[in-house]
Amino acid sequence: MIVGRKATSKEKWGISLLIPDPLRPLIWYNHPMEKLALFAGQGAQFVGMGRDFADDPALGRFFKEAGDVLGYDLAKVCFEGPIEDLTRSDRCQPAIFVVSAVCFEAFRRKYPTCAFDAFAGLSLGEWSALHEAGVLDFASTVRVLEARGRFMQEACDANPGGMVSVMMLPLETVEKIAADCGLHVSNINSQSQINLAGEKDRVEKAASAAKEAGGKAIVLNVAGAFHSPFMEPARERLAKVIADIPFSAPKTPVFSNATGALHVADGEAIKAAMLAQVTGTVRWLDCIVGSGAHRFIEFGPGKVLSGLAKRIDKQNVAASIQDTASLDAIDQSLLN
Repeated sequence: MIVGRKATSKEKWGISLLIPDPLRPLIWYNHPMEKLALFAGQGAQFVGMGRDFADDPALGRFFKEAGDVLGYDLAKVCFEGPIEDLTRSDRCQPAIFVVSAVCFEAFRRKYPTCAFDAFAGLSLGEWSALHEAGVLDFASTVRVLEARGRFMQEACDANPGGMVSVMMLPLETVEKIAADCGLHVSNINSQSQINLAGEKDRVEKAASAAKEAGGKAIVLNVAGAFHSPFMEPARERLAKVIADIPFSAPKTPVFSNATGALHVADGEAIKAAMLAQVTGTVRWLDCIVGSGAHRFIEFGPGKVLSGLAKRIDKQNVAASIQDTASLDAIDQSLLN
């Protein structure tokens, strides 16, 4: 399955990939993709997530096992809150991972013949994708995400920053605004939604510049400048946490946020890419467009990624699985 060529840029889509070419992975999957599993990122959390699935002992055990690793009752945090506890990064990240794993397991049990060509997850969701692909085990993923969330929050506290979501402007224009304002392109979520991160006063300046250029801009209510050099302390500390954790080659291809292409089938290279993700641009648009797929099922709380997939290409069909009702109501065309 390894093709031995560098992943090409998506220039025909008007996307300029900022990561140096030598760091881009080798493509190791060489037939057209039709369907992807997507895994939710931070911000999708809500009190009560995963509760109805947990009534099944085979699914409820996920919360118990995660709680044993974390040293507190994760199920209580997910089901009862309060929201202030659930939104803490050190709790939110493992919580969303566990709920996503539960949703995916419930789906596999109900629709055992439904297969995916690849997995992709946004930010922390990429860790969910790697776990489901067999790269690292459940307990290790819980530990990594607790540490990742804690390190990121502490980086925010030590070096406050902000983010702005710019809409309805081409990437080249947004990149120029970022350069002029001294900001970093943190997320390329779709053709019409690009996030910038950096110092708070520069974020406000960029929001004004985007509006003057004819676009829209929303200053995000976030704790800091995520996916930017502001997170360098978190990246350095996370490197020490994952250094001794075994990473296997993926059993199912997984898209890398850092490159927008597939991870290589090598554990150490995957570790490097996941560390680059902490401080680098999340190239979500590349992941979706580059897959060539037009069918997507999102697992975990919320409908952010399924909504993005449909906005990226109107031909795309997408659904989200976050509870028993959505599991039962899924479009049957997505199961073939």
